[in-house]
Amino acid sequence: MLNRISTLVIVLMAHWGASAQECPILSEPFAGSTNVAVNAALNWNNVVGVTGYIVSVGTTPGGTDILNRASVGNATRYTPPLGWPEDTQLHVTITLFFLNNIPEQVCPVGSFTTEDVITAPACTNIVTPLDGATNVNAATPITWAYAPSATGYTITMGLTEGSGDLASEDVGNVLSYSPPSGLPDNAEIFVTVVPYNENGPADNCTFSSYVTGEAATLPGCATLTAPLNGAMNVPLNPTVTWNMVPEASGYRLTIGSSPNTSDILDNAIITANSVNVVNFEPNRTYFSTIIPFNAAGEAIGCTQESFSTIVGCGPFFDDITGELTFLNPDIDFPTEVDICLDQDSRVYTATDQADGFRWYRMGTNGSETLISTTAEVDFPSPGSYRYEAYNILSQDGITIECPTSQIFTVSFSEAPIIEQIGVTEDASGLRFEVRVSGSGDYEFALDDVIGPYQDSAVFRGLQPGSHTVYVRDKGGCGRDEETVIQDITVEGFPKFFTPNGDGVNDYWQFIPSRDTSDNLVAPILIFDRYGTFLAQIEAGSQGWNGLFNGRPLPESNYWFRTRSPEGKKLQGYFLLKR
Repeated sequence: MLNRISTLVIVLMAHWGASAQECPILSEPFAGSTNVAVNAALNWNNVVGVTGYIVSVGTTPGGTDILNRASVGNATRYTPPLGWPEDTQLHVTITLFFLNNIPEQVCPVGSFTTEDVITAPACTNIVTPLDGATNVNAATPITWAYAPSATGYTITMGLTEGSGDLASEDVGNVLSYSPPSGLPDNAEIFVTVVPYNENGPADNCTFSSYVTGEAATLPGCATLTAPLNGAMNVPLNPTVTWNMVPEASGYRLTIGSSPNTSDILDNAIITANSVNVVNFEPNRTYFSTIIPFNAAGEAIGCTQESFSTIVGCGPFFDDITGELTFLNPDIDFPTEVDICLDQDSRVYTATDQADGFRWYRMGTNGSETLISTTAEVDFPSPGSYRYEAYNILSQDGITIECPTSQIFTVSFSEAPIIEQIGVTEDASGLRFEVRVSGSGDYEFALDDVIGPYQDSAVFRGLQPGSHTVYVRDKGGCGRDEETVIQDITVEGFPKFFTPNGDGVNDYWQFIPSRDTSDNLVAPILIFDRYGTFLAQIEAGSQGWNGLFNGRPLPESNYWFRTRSPEGKKLQGYFLLKR
């Protein structure tokens, strides 16, 4: 099984690299859109099986003069940090990135034209240092938020509001500025950042201020040592390590599945130079930023690094079939399993093809207990279980499992035993209630072993005579004698008959419990409700047809009188239906 899977990986990689995977479609802005906002984000649909996306934007098809190969990981959105140039047709290229030396696939996804900006930008806000912050290291960069439609920024720094005695310059289209060296200690610094474009500067932008601290040395930056920046086939639960910075008292670690997210670790404070990560997904690129810090502040200018995890279990695109392929085993397992207690063994065997198996008993609190690691399992009791089949494969020296699982319930059953059949009368006729014993889920049929079967053990509207009751376990327990049978014969006088000539129930007659002459009643006398004698019939004959002097009698109740073979007087009434 392992060799087969490894071969499949190689075949898929060979075909994948030689042909085209599905390209994404630009959904916002739509290809061909005009008057698009200069701060519009690019959005596209996810392509299953792709490790990551690389975005390029240019003023010509396939160009990169505006944005040159920005990796966004598995994100399907890119927001330009400095906006797009105005009144310009921009061509977007999204490159699909794969692992294991599979060639990238370049996808031209369309173009759009930005708006013609005719107003000055609005003011921005300073991000760091925070307004009113104290004990700020003098070397801390000034950063601010992007102002939509801005093409540049001017900054003034001074010891008094708007003075600019420390710095005053046009810094261009950037979002950060390193202050001049030699800022005074324990001084309040006033900063104003004003965006501008071809239509002029923003109006009435307010200042921000912060207070510097004592002169101190900031720590330097750290870089990944495992996995290395750009590494591929990284395990899903690696120990992430970086070089130790002597001046640092701790590190702020952020890891995300795109450059702008922190869905794995969000600015986590770590005092050592390593951390264990257990929630990586296969076939993904992750982005990491490590910022050492000490009492003087955080390291400045630390760059983001990235690495990619192992290919994993799929899905993989197979260009031969045009389908996505998984390396997980296919399983055919029921959601319910019935175990027969009357069999010699309660062992259940999985029939799926896989490298390994696990069986878990599920607790009420969501916990799981492993009860078997082979294809066979002996269930200790009824309840909820989880079955897992998995394949094992090796990728670049890393062994991983590809599991498929099914949650199911186990019921214990045994062949039914008919204890009693209760017979009563109601308005519709006879009522049979079958009483059984045994641990199982049973179903019932009457007079036909084929069925139909019903869950209810009660049958209504029956006529006297011979009947057969069938009971069987839904799970098939008692396979040698799958269906339990009991005959029951009820003698009596029918409650009604329907002499309409359809050949069904056209005659009224006594029904004996056995078809023998010594079980017959005396001749039966029939009267109307006024006591008028209407007919006499012999037990065992065809019966009364509802005529009197050759005329059909009306629908009504009629009375009968006879004697049992033992001489006991028997009488009652029945209904003639028309």
